[in-house]
Amino acid sequence: MTSTVPQPVASTPAQLPQLRRGSVRGLVVLAVLLVLAGLVSLAVGSRPISLGTVIDVLFHPDGSDASTIVHDLRIPRTVLALAVGISLGIAGALMQGHTRNPLADPGLLGVEAGAAFAVVIGISVFDVQDLTGYAWFSLVGAGLAAAAVFAIGSTRGGPDPISLVLAGTAVSALLMALTQAVIIRDVKALDEYRFWAVGSVSGRGMDVFWDVLPFIVVGLILAAMSASSLNLLQLGDDVASSLGLSPMRHKVIGVLGVMLLTGAATAACGPIGFVGLVVPHVARHFAGVDYRWVIPYSGFIGGLLVVGADVIGRVVVRPGELQVGIVMALVGGPVFIYLVRRTRMVRI
Repeated sequence: MTSTVPQPVASTPAQLPQLRRGSVRGLVVLAVLLVLAGLVSLAVGSRPISLGTVIDVLFHPDGSDASTIVHDLRIPRTVLALAVGISLGIAGALMQGHTRNPLADPGLLGVEAGAAFAVVIGISVFDVQDLTGYAWFSLVGAGLAAAAVFAIGSTRGGPDPISLVLAGTAVSALLMALTQAVIIRDVKALDEYRFWAVGSVSGRGMDVFWDVLPFIVVGLILAAMSASSLNLLQLGDDVASSLGLSPMRHKVIGVLGVMLLTGAATAACGPIGFVGLVVPHVARHFAGVDYRWVIPYSGFIGGLLVVGADVIGRVVVRPGELQVGIVMALVGGPVFIYLVRRTRMVRI
């Protein structure tokens, strides 16, 4: 009786895990979709404008009603929706990567709660009444809250993923309680705060965009610096260190990127939930697990999602409109429940 020794089976490319499925072609497709969504955003509203007219007045403003609507009203909100979507999408990818938690959201750093508390203080104490003032108070509050969470959740080895989540939850709860205490005692602050906190890109001018743009640009640079290191950090700090990476330095860079991107987006439009939570999962579905692709995919998909939500909000209750924050809650809520039900995804 002869025995046969099993021979190793050669793995074909189809059998190997695809760690890098993203492509420049995919980014080009998303960019084209973004341009189309932007044109639709310029055309749709309480007064519909044909795409032909939009394109004509976009390059040849003539002072007509259509030209005024496109340039003075719809371009600022479309540009802002795009910037906010890109910022929140990339911030979500960074946050989930650095915490190794697929249910992590940029709001876990206390950014949104800090921004809300600062805006309420600005309204109640300093009598701030314009959106530009809200933006600056929001940026300061977001930065201070995120710095506090970063300090509490860090050890000698740098930011600890679990400690950051716990610290962010605690700081957010404290700041939201303080916010409620202020607005309960100040009716004017409550009225103004409700306008900002609903999360909207309408009514904002290009001045708000220019105010937050420097913070977004720096945040995007930090995100680009974090992309390749995130792949190694997924293997654990010890393995990353053995491969010559400084986990603490790269975690600091990533968390600062999250702070700047989320703070700027919240300052510009108020808190818009679920973008940073949902978008990275969609990006990983198309781009795989390589963060060099996940981060740019998340930016494009985030921009597309927020612009699309803004357009939907103008259509469903015409001639009125739903704010982006409300539309995102209606869409993101069921998606969040779906992610939570998939319990195998919540392991850190």
